[in-house]
Amino acid sequence: MSQTTYLLKITGLVQGVGFRPFIYVLAEQFDLKGWVENRNDGVLIKINAEKETVLHFTKEIKKQAPLASSIKNIQFSKAEDELFTEFRIKKSESSSETVTEVSPDIAVCDACLEDMKSQKHRINYPFTNCTNCGPRFTIIKDLPYDREKTTMAEFEMCDTCKSEYTDIYDRRFHAQPVACNTCGPNYSLYYKCNYITKINDILDVISYLTEEGKIIAIKGLGGYHLMCDAVNEDAVTNLRILKNRESKAFAVMCKDAETAKKYAEISSEEEKTLSSWQRPILLLKSKHKLALSVTNGLSNAGIMLPYMPMHYLIFEKLKTDVVVLTSGNFTDEPIITSNEEALKTFDDKVDAIITYNRKIHNRTDDSVGIFANKKLRLLRRSRGFAPSPIITDFNTEGIFAGGSEFVNCFCIGKGNQALMSQHIGDLKNFETLDFYKESYELYKRLFRFKPKIIVADMHPDYLSSKFADDLHKQFPETELIKVQHHHAHIVSCMAEHGLNEKVIGIAFDGVGLGDDGSIWGGEFFINDLASYERFTHFEYIKVAGGDAVSKEPWRSAVSYLYHYFGETVFEDLNFFTEKIESKNLKMYLQILKNNFNTYRISSAGRLFDAVSSLLGLVHLAGYHAEAPMRLESIIDEQITETYDFEISDNISFKKSFSGIINDIKNGIKTSLISAKFHNTSAEIVLQTAKKMREKTGIHKVVLSGGTFQNKYLLTKVENQLSENGFKVFSQEQIPSNDGGIALGQLIIGAKMRDKI
Repeated sequence: MSQTTYLLKITGLVQGVGFRPFIYVLAEQFDLKGWVENRNDGVLIKINAEKETVLHFTKEIKKQAPLASSIKNIQFSKAEDELFTEFRIKKSESSSETVTEVSPDIAVCDACLEDMKSQKHRINYPFTNCTNCGPRFTIIKDLPYDREKTTMAEFEMCDTCKSEYTDIYDRRFHAQPVACNTCGPNYSLYYKCNYITKINDILDVISYLTEEGKIIAIKGLGGYHLMCDAVNEDAVTNLRILKNRESKAFAVMCKDAETAKKYAEISSEEEKTLSSWQRPILLLKSKHKLALSVTNGLSNAGIMLPYMPMHYLIFEKLKTDVVVLTSGNFTDEPIITSNEEALKTFDDKVDAIITYNRKIHNRTDDSVGIFANKKLRLLRRSRGFAPSPIITDFNTEGIFAGGSEFVNCFCIGKGNQALMSQHIGDLKNFETLDFYKESYELYKRLFRFKPKIIVADMHPDYLSSKFADDLHKQFPETELIKVQHHHAHIVSCMAEHGLNEKVIGIAFDGVGLGDDGSIWGGEFFINDLASYERFTHFEYIKVAGGDAVSKEPWRSAVSYLYHYFGETVFEDLNFFTEKIESKNLKMYLQILKNNFNTYRISSAGRLFDAVSSLLGLVHLAGYHAEAPMRLESIIDEQITETYDFEISDNISFKKSFSGIINDIKNGIKTSLISAKFHNTSAEIVLQTAKKMREKTGIHKVVLSGGTFQNKYLLTKVENQLSENGFKVFSQEQIPSNDGGIALGQLIIGAKMRDKI
């Protein structure tokens, strides 16, 4: 059979993961002639071959592709005949407004760790990387992904690195961040007016200071971290004071997986994820061998493993095998990335500052996840995951979705892809808003994005909504769509699972403006991607105080108790009222009685706040969702009992609160009460879903909202629904909290465009 010229186009995560050298070597194995080229819209391959050979070749591409790659599609077609005499790698081109995926940052591989011990020019070199690992998203400025379009451009390769970079059979062939001790970036340490640049000396100082209980600021992959010994109570306490972080748990980094098992209970699935190339932080059941101030009474600890070469070098020197490694920022501010800002900010606050001279172009926090029902559930989607897209069944081109107020991520549409930003944070200050705007400009440039439809939360005061309004004014030809918060939550989960039909949508959340002007959050919908009908909801109660309600859980407790039992109930609740300042309680009750600046809520988040406060766990929250987290943390998982409740036009918890109060007065353990309350919440989901199925015939249930970050609740709800014949969909790769809401907004925008 005669050979024909074929053109292959591969789309997906195929840049920055060693794809071209992989193709080159595979082509040589097949004795193919032609070329491979990196373009911003994918990888192109042109070869002389018979059709059967092409089919076999594409099969092996899928089978042997680099670990961090993700092939979405391989298309091949006949091309104009062209005779090739060799196979080569062509220079990258930027050919259209279409883009391929940008690789997230990849944890250092075992081969590079070995090179740091054996290669003369890379002995203890803390920036060792290859085509299979190293920085990607944090250093990229533009596509296609080539060195001159990264923050490595200013570092000219030495002859040794250049020979590796140009050798097709070398593991560093076209590894854009390739470098060594001779030519690459390097670390510097500022300590007691000393400026130290030798890596071994830097490591010695780090080891000494850590052993002495000191705090170190160190530049990481996507921003600065603060580090101290995680078993030194004084060090961790001092770090809390420095961070102005009174109670929120710290994440820790363990030397290796075996070490992690000393400090947390780890399943085989969890160990595999901890050791994956994404290296997220996982919330795992603590064995309480850490300093008490690390978790501050929570049952879970945030555990991660080393992912930069520098982390491994540090642990080789340290006497401790676990360190706190928390974001280098102060409360509610973005993680610091620039050396100048770090030196200015941390100068008189930490004992040493470690920088390096390569710029972080894209700020990126560590990703966070938890396992429920043996599935990874991302709670924060950032390093290692962003900006990998979600593939949809819709034309998303030109759609911008602004996201929410808390744990914000935005989302843009390209073709059928939804590209979610890295974790931005709570849009509560100008610093975070600047980070939001800066990231939008990056995505717009990187992915050749031009807004055509702008989607935002219907709450007018969210900074993300105001940004959407301003963007619409800047581009008046665009369409502006405002979306209900909890509909977007449910659609984000539907999009993750490819659902496009009517479902039972259950959103348990903190806050979200409803159609009636009330704050929703305990919602049961019959909805599809474009519309929703509110079937029922948690009973409305009145609260007052704006943001203070979420920061002071006692307000929710008082509101529920007053709503169900009136003012006299507090005369017999000394166990609760004695923990609240008398003047504050009297004033708040007066506000509720006079209906002064109150508003109605049906929020699951505030319900959990109320129970947490009633049990004496959290009256004043030190961080977002502390009260529900502490309530979950004390559950006695052996308990199967529930409290009574009523489902009529809405869902009443009056009988539940009566039961809780009686249990407290009877001296029942808080761990048992917490379990009964959680079991009640799960039972309400089951019974309401049954009613909805009876009325509609729908058996698919979609769960979303921040309350479903609760591992116990999510697991119980999923299991009970499944046991009763429902098909259950919950979020895995997309956060169920507000960090995933932009995906739902974008899909609603795409669906509405389809209908026009």
